[in-house]
Amino acid sequence: MRKLRWLLAVLCALMLVAASCGSDDDDSTDAGSDAGSSDDSSSMDDDMGDDMSDDMSDDMDEPMFMTGIGVDADNMVIRVGVNTDLSGAFAPLTTKITDAHQVYWEWLNDRGGIQGWTVEPVILDNQYDVPTHLENYEVMAGDGDESVVMFSTSTGSPHTASTAQRLVEDQMAAVPLSWYSGWADPEIGANVFEVQANYCIEGMNGATYMSETYGNNLAIATFPGDYGQDGAAGVKVAAEALGLNVVYDGEGAVVPGADQTPVITGIASSGADWVWLATNPTTAAEIMGGAYQSGFTGQWTGNGPTWNPLLLNTAVGPIADQLYTHSYYSVLWDVGESQGMQDMIAAMREYRPDAPFDDVYVIAWIEGLVATQILDAAISNGDLTRAGVLAAAQNVTVDLQGLAPNQSYGGDPNANLVRETYIYDVDLSLYTPGATVSDEGSNNGFSLIKGPYVSETAANWDYEACVAIS
Repeated sequence: MRKLRWLLAVLCALMLVAASCGSDDDDSTDAGSDAGSSDDSSSMDDDMGDDMSDDMSDDMDEPMFMTGIGVDADNMVIRVGVNTDLSGAFAPLTTKITDAHQVYWEWLNDRGGIQGWTVEPVILDNQYDVPTHLENYEVMAGDGDESVVMFSTSTGSPHTASTAQRLVEDQMAAVPLSWYSGWADPEIGANVFEVQANYCIEGMNGATYMSETYGNNLAIATFPGDYGQDGAAGVKVAAEALGLNVVYDGEGAVVPGADQTPVITGIASSGADWVWLATNPTTAAEIMGGAYQSGFTGQWTGNGPTWNPLLLNTAVGPIADQLYTHSYYSVLWDVGESQGMQDMIAAMREYRPDAPFDDVYVIAWIEGLVATQILDAAISNGDLTRAGVLAAAQNVTVDLQGLAPNQSYGGDPNANLVRETYIYDVDLSLYTPGATVSDEGSNNGFSLIKGPYVSETAANWDYEACVAIS
């Protein structure tokens, strides 16, 4: 309609110009006619001008909706990246999280998506290998068919750290499947939007509980890098604040796939009351089993990814039943009646009724909620470019619907940090092996001891990244 009005205005203007270009002989005879019609012409010009001004005003009032790489505007599809471990060291954990993350998007899309936009996850296996993670990043940060507008999952601390500067250069946002303390530091994780308490705070809370319950002598054994050493740093912060004794310091000494005999011997001969681990579950089982066979009967705990309930099916299960305390970041399956919990359980039972039962689906749902609310804000802002999504992430407060504390990202990290964790007992008698999400009353062998829990050390901690980025 606007184009038609504009075209009529142009044609009328041309007709007026043509009329004014008549021959001199016609001037005297047409003068009266011209004079008589001047008011009508002026009126027509005014009307045309008013119409064109109205159209221009309308156009100026309507904001332009911007899209870019990773968005199919014609079909209203948004692609998000899932750079995850499907075959590496943490695959038994992360394959389940990834599947539940897919369920989240299926569930959301079937309910209208985000303001009518469908979200399509692009999933690539990083094999828990930094070079592979970087290769995947290059694909998804490019402009091809697997390009994305943001990462709703970036798995691994050193892996995500390897892309931190690239995220800044590419103006992209990423939600990490990692609880590294550096993400809240704008000099380290400017474009990485963490969720829940970090490994370092988890170490403070866990060390406080373990020392109060089991004694002041502790051993530490962790992977090197941003995961293992971050957790160890938190334990050491608590140890200094509480006057604890680190009788074996194996921070960074546990090399994946290596012979763990030196670590096992160090723990077994240390006289520790309890041990803090930050490894993967397979390595944890090797160290725990080896130390127990060497006569060590102290207690065990560690950062959340260290433990997997599947270990209860192995020879280490009875040892863990007696000696392991599980630290975690959120409530477990079917705990509480929050909207987030109800939606997650209903969706898993509808879309994956035969999926193995697991509490880690909560994490997948939380990451989906974070990404959804970032994208929703970007759509409302009229800017679905990568830079627009990033700007939305920097200013949003996400409602995690009772699954975890709400999260903000702008301003002082000290004000935004989540300092709450959960402490669970591993109880073999509660474990229901082989259960699916459709089975009522399933349990991964956990009973809540304390949580949400914030130790005095964590509550009073003045934020800084506990270990440098690698």
